[in-house]
Amino acid sequence: MSLGTKIAWDDTVLPFQLDASDIRGRVARLDGVLEQVLKQHNYPAMIEGLVAEMALLTALIGQTMKLRWKLSLQVRGDGPARLIATDYYGPTEDGAPARIRAYASYDAETLDQTADPFSQIGKGYFAILIDQGQDMAPYQGITPIAGGSLSACAETYFAQSEQLPTRFQLTHGLSQLPGEGTHWRAGGVMLQHMPKASPHVTGEGGSGEDGLLDATDILDAEEGENWIRANVLLDTVDEIELIGPSVAPTDLLVRLFHEEQPRVYDAQPVKFGCSCSEDAVRQSLSIYSAKDIGTMTTKEGTVTADCQFCGAHYIFKPETLGFEATDTGA
Repeated sequence: MSLGTKIAWDDTVLPFQLDASDIRGRVARLDGVLEQVLKQHNYPAMIEGLVAEMALLTALIGQTMKLRWKLSLQVRGDGPARLIATDYYGPTEDGAPARIRAYASYDAETLDQTADPFSQIGKGYFAILIDQGQDMAPYQGITPIAGGSLSACAETYFAQSEQLPTRFQLTHGLSQLPGEGTHWRAGGVMLQHMPKASPHVTGEGGSGEDGLLDATDILDAEEGENWIRANVLLDTVDEIELIGPSVAPTDLLVRLFHEEQPRVYDAQPVKFGCSCSEDAVRQSLSIYSAKDIGTMTTKEGTVTADCQFCGAHYIFKPETLGFEATDTGA
């Protein structure tokens, strides 16, 4: 496959449906998005990998966001990798790309770079926040960190909080084209059973870690057979099929699920994008008094703010900030 064809599938999410199984899904490949996300920071390789995996999850989950809606994913733990946060902004209009941004907070002194990256998160929670726009209350769901990966956390979230059987098969890593430097790529498939009005939940509690619900706790016998069959087929995928340039997502779906009658829809392009702005920073500081603003003022007589997502640096005159501002800043 030519480089041009490869690029055509990068930074896209392809939604599909398996008509024979009542299962929907998405195939995603991220390349330039990760390059833009990660170049804003000088993360250790293991933190870069966690951010790459989280960004891929965000692209797969966020594809269903409506115009101008926002999806946020967060993992917070008590380990050295304290926080991984991502945002997905739905397209501003039909046909426009969605935007993704991501960052991580970690303790460099206690980070064990020889350990499994996921283990460095420790105990904590996985959260999803959906902002539907002005005058709409945001939705937030939280589940404990469970399983051995970020994708396992997301699967537990959907089973426990949404009662939607969900499966992710993800891979990410450093890639290099001839004559170019290395950069991160990620690819993956998401499967999700179609929502039901009355999910079938067996017993009290679930069969997952610490009694949390698992996909098999939610489905009846026939649905369970369909779900297991689709997952067995997904298990046959190779990493190079998920991340490499040789197999287009449409060809991958036919190879994996041809007996399940796959139907594909229009692909959603995604790009790196940050929503920070000078006005947004001013608004966030508008709740502070002049005394509070004074404590934020540097010895140079300015107030500074940095965007953790894109690295933008803002400088303000203190008298232009807070609800007691004496200067409009114009």
